[in-house]
Amino acid sequence: MAIVITPGQQRLGVRVALGVLLIIVFRSILFPSNTQPKEIQSHGVLERVLLTDKYLDVHKYPFLQHRTGRDERPDLFDKEVNDGVMDFWTRFQKPFITGSETAHLDQQVVRGAIEDLLMFNGWVAGACPTLKRPFGQNSMDEHFEDLANQGHLYYIGIVVHSADHFLVDQLAVIVQLARRLGTRNIFVSVLDSASTDSTATLSDLCEAVMITLGIAFRIKRVPPMTHEPSAAYYPLEEAQARNYALEPLHELWQKRSVKFHKVIWLKGFTCPNDVLESLRVSEVNNAAMVCGMDWAEHNGFFIFSDRWRTRDIEGNLFRQAKSNSKPEAGPPRDKTGTERYANHLPFQVFCCESGSHVVDPEQSYYRGIDYRASEMAQNLSSTELPPDWDPEYQCMDSTQMWFCRDLWTDAAKDGLKGGKGGLSGKVPIGHNRKAGHKRDEVPPAAAAEPNAAELKAHERDEKAEKQAVEFAKRQAIKDDKEQDSGTDNDAMAESDENAAPPPMPAQDQLPASAYLIPNAAFTPARILVNPRCITTYGGVSHTQLALDLFGTKGHEDNGGKYALEDWMGPPDSFVCQEMRTTGGRTAPKSQRRVGWLLQNEVSRRVADMGS
Repeated sequence: MAIVITPGQQRLGVRVALGVLLIIVFRSILFPSNTQPKEIQSHGVLERVLLTDKYLDVHKYPFLQHRTGRDERPDLFDKEVNDGVMDFWTRFQKPFITGSETAHLDQQVVRGAIEDLLMFNGWVAGACPTLKRPFGQNSMDEHFEDLANQGHLYYIGIVVHSADHFLVDQLAVIVQLARRLGTRNIFVSVLDSASTDSTATLSDLCEAVMITLGIAFRIKRVPPMTHEPSAAYYPLEEAQARNYALEPLHELWQKRSVKFHKVIWLKGFTCPNDVLESLRVSEVNNAAMVCGMDWAEHNGFFIFSDRWRTRDIEGNLFRQAKSNSKPEAGPPRDKTGTERYANHLPFQVFCCESGSHVVDPEQSYYRGIDYRASEMAQNLSSTELPPDWDPEYQCMDSTQMWFCRDLWTDAAKDGLKGGKGGLSGKVPIGHNRKAGHKRDEVPPAAAAEPNAAELKAHERDEKAEKQAVEFAKRQAIKDDKEQDSGTDNDAMAESDENAAPPPMPAQDQLPASAYLIPNAAFTPARILVNPRCITTYGGVSHTQLALDLFGTKGHEDNGGKYALEDWMGPPDSFVCQEMRTTGGRTAPKSQRRVGWLLQNEVSRRVADMGS
C-alpha cells in the first residue's frame, strides 16, 4: 500500500529539516568545534562575549590537558597488561564508582588522594622545609599570600633531555606551586627532547598526577633535531626546544585571549619556596627576568655553574666561586653586585640563566621576542677545514645570551631615560665616561638631531670603530671533565692562561662624523639574579649547599631590600664565550671580548620591523 504524503506533511518535514540544519549552523558559528578536543580551541562568538573564564578550568575545557608524541610502540606484554587493567576496572573500580551505596565513598577517596598529592614533596624536596633561609624566611612559616591572593596565571616551562634523575622533584615543585597559587592558575608545558632514559615513563606519572589535580598541561615529545651528533649545533637546538615549550603560551593568547602573568622555567632541582621568592622579587622590581643560581658539586664542594649564559652588569664572566668561600669572593665581579650578593640580596646583571628563573612575558614573549641563535655555525661533519673566522664577527654564544641582548634592545626602543624618546639626544663619540659621566647618568642631548645621511655615515664608520679596538683572541680548549655533574660542563675553565679578556680601551680617535648615544642613556632591561634561589642536583648536597651559603642561623631583615633603587645600563662590551662549530653540547668554545653599541642594535631592530 502506497504511503500518501499530504502537502502539509511535506511542509512540516521541510521545516523540521531546515530547523535541524539551522541549529547545526548556529552551533558551529557560535560555539567552538569539538572535532579535535585535544587541541586548544578558539572562542565561540557567545563564549567570547559572555563566558570568558579567568581561570584554566580543565573540567570545562578538556583540551587544556594534552599529551603528544607519546612512545606507543608495541611492547612484549602489552596484551597481558591491558587485560589486567580492564579486569581490575570491570570487577572492582567501576562497580565501586557507579554503585549508589559506594558513590559517596569514592568521592572521599578521590579527595583524599588529591590532598595527599598536594602534600607531595618528592625525593629531594622533602628536605626543603628544614632548610634555613636569610631574613627568617623559613619555608614552613612563609605562605606567600601576596602572590596567591592576586589570582594571576602562571606558565611553567620544562625542557628535559634524558634527565630522569630530577624530573620527579620538578613534579613536586609543580605540585607545591599549585598548592600555593591554585591548581587552576598554572599551566605546565613539558618538552621531552628525545630522551633515551626513563623520562618517557616518568612523563606518564606527571600526566596522571596533573590530571588528578586538575592542572592544565601539555606534555610533548619531539624527535632528535639532528641524527648526526657531529652536525648538531647546541645553541640552535636549545633555542628551538625552548620555542617549542612556549607554543601553548602563544596559542592560548591567540585563540582564547588568555595571558600569563609570569613564566617560570624549572631547571635541575630547586626548592618550591625559592621559586616563589623569585616571583616576589620579579614583582617588586617589575623585572623582565629574575634568575636563581646554579651550583655544581665538585670533589665534595660546590662551584658556581652556568657561566656559559651569565654575565655581570659590566659584561664579565662570573667567577667559579666556591659556595663556602667568603661572601666578597662570590660569583659576581662588579662592586655593587658583589656587595648585594654578600648580603643575600638580588643584584642586577647583563644576562643570566643560572638555575630556575622567572620571565615576564609582557616584557618579552608577548612583544615578539623568542629564542634564537646564530645560523653561521661550521659543520665539522664535512671534510672541509673550518674557515678562518673574522674575530670581529657576531658573537655565536648561547641562546640565552641572545635572548638577554634582545631584552636590552627591546627596552631601549622605549627611548632614553627621563622620557626622551626614539634616537634623539645623540652626543659625539667619546663624550661619555672619559668626560665624567657615570653609568646611571643621562648625558646632555645635542642641540640638533643628526639627519639620515649622518646615520648612514655612522653605519659606514661602524667597522672603523671596531677596528680601533684590540680584540683579545682565545684558542678553543676542551671541556673540563671534572665538572660533569653540573649544567655548565661544557664551559671553559678559567686559569691564568685562559683569563677573561679585559675591558676594551677607551675610544679616543674615532671618526668625527659618528654620533653615539651611550648605552647607559637608554631605558634599561631589568635583569636580576636572586642569590637565595639555588639549584643543584642532589638531596643531601642541596642541604649542604644551603648550609654553605646561609649557615644555620637566621639573618636580620636588613630592610628587606628586594627592590633595586638604581638601574644601570648595559656594558659597552662583554665577554663572548662561543662555539662556532657543530658538535653538540660538548663542542669546544673560544673566548673574546666583543663591543656592543645599543644604539646600533636599536637601529637594526627598527629597520627589520620596517622591512
